[in-house]
Amino acid sequence: MKLGILECDHIPENLRPRFISYKLVFERLLQPHAEKLTCVSYRVFTGEFPEHPDGCGGYLITGSARSVYESEPWIERLEAYVRTLHQLRKPLIGICFGHQMIAQALGGRTEKAAQGWGVGRQTYQVLETPAWLDSSPPEFSILASHQDQVTELPDGAIRLASSGFCKNAAFTLGDHVLSFQGHPEFTKEFSQGILDLRREHYGEELYASGVASLQHPIQAELVASWMMQFLNTQSEQTACA
Repeated sequence: MKLGILECDHIPENLRPRFISYKLVFERLLQPHAEKLTCVSYRVFTGEFPEHPDGCGGYLITGSARSVYESEPWIERLEAYVRTLHQLRKPLIGICFGHQMIAQALGGRTEKAAQGWGVGRQTYQVLETPAWLDSSPPEFSILASHQDQVTELPDGAIRLASSGFCKNAAFTLGDHVLSFQGHPEFTKEFSQGILDLRREHYGEELYASGVASLQHPIQAELVASWMMQFLNTQSEQTACA
């Protein structure tokens, strides 16, 4: 499958020598779970978009330091592009900013959360298991870094996971959208780098709790396998259509 990575930001400068780009980060996450996967980057935050939606079998929208409700040309263009992909029922995965963008573009709401920043390891309860997913545990933990949250899901969306801190932690819409608030692509090294970069902004108490949370296990590989099961199911359906 050819997966278009809609990159919505640079890798933070302090992490760029090690992680290079979000395209490479997602390749490292997904390829161990894929028989055949080619990732292609589109740096949408610079105005680079696919020439045609059919250029890729599916798309993934990355995280960003920006907010989806900001008035910037590329953000507004991406919101319109999400609606186009939805109308065409193209397989689409959203991660953090991407999760929030999909919700907003399709009629939900994203806002700055009253509960503040979610950082480090976060644990979510699984509420639903989609038909394309073989099985799921009662909960999973991945890394996070966000202040905005999806406060209202789009009509027809099904909440997959939730926590006391983040109600709409994952959702599906139809059989072609899968979205997560957390960052399965983050390693603990990456998360530590984000914490260090924003330490002064977070404050010492939140910084310390985020760092301490990295001592506990995460299930990034599990979520990566879910993402590939989702993409493979959509690819099989397209081949049979």
